[in-house]
Amino acid sequence: MLFEVVHTTDYRYSEPVSEAYLEARLTPPHREEQQILSHKIEFQPGAAMSDYVDYFGNSTTFYSMTLRHERLTVTNRMSVQTKPREPLGEALALPLAEARQILASSLTDVFDYLQPTPAVPTGGMSTDWAKKFLKGSIPVGEAVESLNRAIHEKFEYKPGSTELNTPLAAVWKKRAGVCQDFAHIMLSVLRTAGIPARYVCGYIESDAPPGPGGRKLIGSVATHAWVEVLLPGMEWLALDPTNDQWCGERHITVSLGRDFEDAAPVRGMFKGSGSQSMKVRVTMRRLTGKTQ
Repeated sequence: MLFEVVHTTDYRYSEPVSEAYLEARLTPPHREEQQILSHKIEFQPGAAMSDYVDYFGNSTTFYSMTLRHERLTVTNRMSVQTKPREPLGEALALPLAEARQILASSLTDVFDYLQPTPAVPTGGMSTDWAKKFLKGSIPVGEAVESLNRAIHEKFEYKPGSTELNTPLAAVWKKRAGVCQDFAHIMLSVLRTAGIPARYVCGYIESDAPPGPGGRKLIGSVATHAWVEVLLPGMEWLALDPTNDQWCGERHITVSLGRDFEDAAPVRGMFKGSGSQSMKVRVTMRRLTGKTQ
């Protein structure tokens, strides 16, 4: 599938600000399932920029504006060709206990994705869910799929019910949230069970595709979030608990990390006496014509 994505982050200030600094993790990686045909990040007003790769392998753009301004806009444009993800085969059939033992031998490679973070604590309610859905005798594929489905069914997708800094304990209590919260809940349960997993930020085609049987998905008005689970053989399985499905051609990966803080598409600070408001808009349009 061929997609065109436009992602705009618009900051407006109640009073002009004198400085602003941003980190933008908006450069999608080339992966087996996605080919980046074009990509450009635009900052208005224009200012000095530099690029680096962060600890988790994300291509990051640093923007530094040191002149007085009243508005700052970041526009991310890309065209991406996606294809079905390769089946993971035998690893999915391994009992979870055996998979956990195999992955333990690679602890130095997976350590970060087993640890709790302020946004994704382990234990608590996650312990009960880990015991229920991630039993050692169950095949890996079946176990993670059942957890994915349970989060979709037991938690209500409810925009505005949480904020970026809402504690995970509050999400457990409300049983409601947005895609970021669904991903954090799943990560907490997996890590509590000793299964390495990471947070993924990206884009998703929400409009129902043409043809019979097309399904509308949740997540394209802003960036979307899902989870990748590490399997023996160091392969990552991507699941989307918000939409109760394995990720496929309608998902585009942009950034990765332990949680939202690591993978946030845009974050930064400004210097001024007023307040700031932010609006985010993502459009993901399927293109017709010949793909490469």
